[in-house]
Amino acid sequence: MSEKIGEIEKSNRRKVLYVFISLFAILIIVAFAIALNNIGLLKIDNIVKSKKKAELNYTQTTNKVKEGIYITDVSEIVEEVMPSIVSITSKTLVKSGMFGPSFFNKEQYSEGAGSGIIVSKNDTELLILTNNHVIEGAEELSVQFVNEKSVDAVVKGTSERKDVAVIAVKLSDLDSATIESIRIATLGDSNSLKVGNGIIAIGNALGYGQSVTTGVVSALNREVTIDDVTTKMIQIDAAINGGNSGGALLNSNGEVVGINSAKYSSSALSSSASIEGMGFAIPITDVKELITSLMNGEEDKSDGTIGVEGYMITEENNSYGMPTGFYISKIVKDSGADKAGLEIGNIITEIEGNKVKNFSDLRDVIYSKKKGDKIKLKISYTNKREYKEKEVEVTLS
Repeated sequence: MSEKIGEIEKSNRRKVLYVFISLFAILIIVAFAIALNNIGLLKIDNIVKSKKKAELNYTQTTNKVKEGIYITDVSEIVEEVMPSIVSITSKTLVKSGMFGPSFFNKEQYSEGAGSGIIVSKNDTELLILTNNHVIEGAEELSVQFVNEKSVDAVVKGTSERKDVAVIAVKLSDLDSATIESIRIATLGDSNSLKVGNGIIAIGNALGYGQSVTTGVVSALNREVTIDDVTTKMIQIDAAINGGNSGGALLNSNGEVVGINSAKYSSSALSSSASIEGMGFAIPITDVKELITSLMNGEEDKSDGTIGVEGYMITEENNSYGMPTGFYISKIVKDSGADKAGLEIGNIITEIEGNKVKNFSDLRDVIYSKKKGDKIKLKISYTNKREYKEKEVEVTLS
């Protein structure tokens, strides 16, 4: 009997021990879980609650791979490209009359400054790209290279409509030190530019010598009208000033992607908000074929024209019941219009089957053609005080 009681007591002690060990183990597990929850490795709330909380999805920007480059230090690119950039000085003959700069009816020169890009060379010449308006009307041209050596230059070819020109320097006029110091620029693909891309502008700002500004591409294919010619340009926020025209717009690889050409600015007396950071460059890819033609002395066929001058007759300014269209007030001798028999007083009402309601309707079609191309016009002309129509074909000259 005593033996059975002893076994029962041993059994009870083991059960108590097991319970104690189990409770101890549970306490350790709970403590461990609380510790994991505190350091964020275990979310007890997610275990207790079956319904998942709604969360905002934050982009981990610090871990995101960036394809673009924000340009901060451009010294290496500038050092590489600067030898291909030149300063251009032009001298234009100005005739002074009784009410001009001089009372002695003398002739004098007006000096202008611009920039250029060394883009190629042939057996005898170094070829430099710039804007047409930089060298237009110049009697004398000189080019200063990175080593401050200056030599005379001549015009190789120009395109007034595209505002592009190529000038040439004789290799025989360059000393060995200059030849060793200069470099031919590498052209890039302006079609690959994206809004926000970092860019660099180099040019002869205000005629003080080459300087560098940086920024980003603000817009692409921006329509800019200068002297009644509308061109699609790259808009940038890098500072562009007088003398920068003809200089290089560079991408982050140091490739020329544009020709710095213009900027918007406001007058000091303007009551409107001031304009800042609106520079424009000609996309290099748009004119690469033209540049090649000009470098090789080939005729620029992009400047085709009908050969007329005049003004628009619209519904708003028409008080005589005249047809809407382009009124011809002058015809250039031996032009396509002259040879096609157009006359002063004729009104161009259609071009290539499209109504001419604005000057741009006429201009855009002509600008899409080349010299020698034929275009169809519908002309209104007077016959016994009545307007009649006829179709003519004009060869652009």
